[in-house]
Amino acid sequence: MLLVLIIAAALWGLGYLAGVSRNARMISVGVLLLGVISAQLVLPLGNPLRQATGGSAATWLILVGTAVLVLIYGRGLKALRKRAAPASNKEPAMPSDKFSETELDRYARHIVLREIGGPGQKKMKQARVLVIGAGGLGAPALQYLAAAGVGTIGVIDDDEVENANLQRQVIHQDADIGMPKVFSAQQAMLAQNPNVVVLPYHRRLTEEVATELFSDFDVILDGTDNFDTRYLANRTAVALGKPLISGALSQWEGQLSVFDPANDAPCYQCIFPEAPAPGLAPSCAEAGVIGPLPGVVGSMMAVEAIKVITGAGLALRGEMLIYDALYGESRKITLPRRADCPVCGKG
Repeated sequence: MLLVLIIAAALWGLGYLAGVSRNARMISVGVLLLGVISAQLVLPLGNPLRQATGGSAATWLILVGTAVLVLIYGRGLKALRKRAAPASNKEPAMPSDKFSETELDRYARHIVLREIGGPGQKKMKQARVLVIGAGGLGAPALQYLAAAGVGTIGVIDDDEVENANLQRQVIHQDADIGMPKVFSAQQAMLAQNPNVVVLPYHRRLTEEVATELFSDFDVILDGTDNFDTRYLANRTAVALGKPLISGALSQWEGQLSVFDPANDAPCYQCIFPEAPAPGLAPSCAEAGVIGPLPGVVGSMMAVEAIKVITGAGLALRGEMLIYDALYGESRKITLPRRADCPVCGKG
């Protein structure tokens, strides 16, 4: 038996020195072991060759079976780790400025729009957009930004997919329950459009990371449902001169606006100077929300992002669009900028 192991080790070592691939070396050792097992099964008891190679096939079968189980376990563990953490610490390569034939065909309906055309599509490919939250509003916004060809899309969220999310957060699937939302969203976006780069940040947005994170992006979309994060996103965006596209939902009604003081528009705190008292603005979990409504408002947020990036039309700067799904009505209101605003005011 020792002789066979020495021969196997010699085959492996010589193959390594000769630059033979790992798979080829494994095959050569496997052929050796298969020959030994065949000899044990075919040759009669007492045969010198059988005695020299262990004397029994059972020992070799146990050894080979154990090695196969270890190999299968290692492969399975590697696959599970890849599924649980698909994003590495290394940032993916940025998309090229050039369009492939596939991309030109994919974005043809954009390119024929006179307001976007080839130059606008190229701006989208070069753009970097950060979406805060991969929930109700973030889900459709992320899907449409990826489908539209926005080159680099960041998404920050510390939540995991839950069963109750699936009524409205259509970027996630039943099989994704328990997975961090940013990784679930990343999988869906890359499945939709492998030509974009998705940067997932599985953590909560905090003061410590907000400035550095926002500095890396051109446009910020806020789809969160708590006022602390909204005020933090607004302060950071204003300080860095980044446009902030913000949406909100409640039951049957949604609203969105582009807060952009760098272009003479009000900021979020101009309109909402302070958070409402507890109970006055219940969350979706408390008040409920009709499933398709986040899709409507989140898609509108993606449209506003595309308009901001390409300069097409008039973005909702200094205006708020309010959509009432129950009665099928939309209206716009003008939002004034406050000179005494503690975030973007002159003081």
